[in-house]
Amino acid sequence: MDLKKKLTGNFDMFLSRFPEVDLPVTLTEESSLHFSALNDVFNGWMIHFIHTLEESDFDEFTEFMPCFRLKGTQGFIALVYYRAGLLDYEYTLATFSLGGQLIDKKRIGGTKIQGDKLIRTVTTIDEEWQLFLLEGATNSNDTSFDPSTSHSYNYELLASGEIAII
Repeated sequence: MDLKKKLTGNFDMFLSRFPEVDLPVTLTEESSLHFSALNDVFNGWMIHFIHTLEESDFDEFTEFMPCFRLKGTQGFIALVYYRAGLLDYEYTLATFSLGGQLIDKKRIGGTKIQGDKLIRTVTTIDEEWQLFLLEGATNSNDTSFDPSTSHSYNYELLASGEIAII
C-alpha cells in the first residue's frame, strides 16, 4: 500500500487525536503545556502525514502535537496542531475536506527567534471563527517590550474551509 492510501485510510484515526473544543480559545506560549498534558505527540505514520502539510523541513528532534479540533464546522474539518522545533514553536490551523484533503493552512501563533529578536504571537479564535493575532518582539537578551514592534492580524475561517485575511 502506498503512503497516500495509508494516510487517507487513517484520516479518522488522525482526527481522533484532536479533542473538540468550544470557542473562544486563546493560544499563548503556555498553552502548549496544557495540550501536552492532554495529548500525546504524533509518532509513526502521523509524522509522515504532518510532513505532507509542512512547507519547511524539520529534523528528527522536531515534535508535533495535536491541540484541538473546532466544533460546529460543516462540510470541512478545522484543527490546530503544535510544532516544537529548535528556536521555533508554532501553532498551525489546518482545514480539510471531509475526505481528508487539505483545503488551507496558516501559522496562527507561537514563539520564534529571528536574529536577536524574540517574536511572540498570541491568538484568539472567537465563536464566529474570527482569529485575532497579536505579535510582539523583544530583544532576546532583554525582558523589556517595545510596543512599536507589535502588530495585529485578523483572519476569518470561511464556510468553505478557507482562511481569509480580514
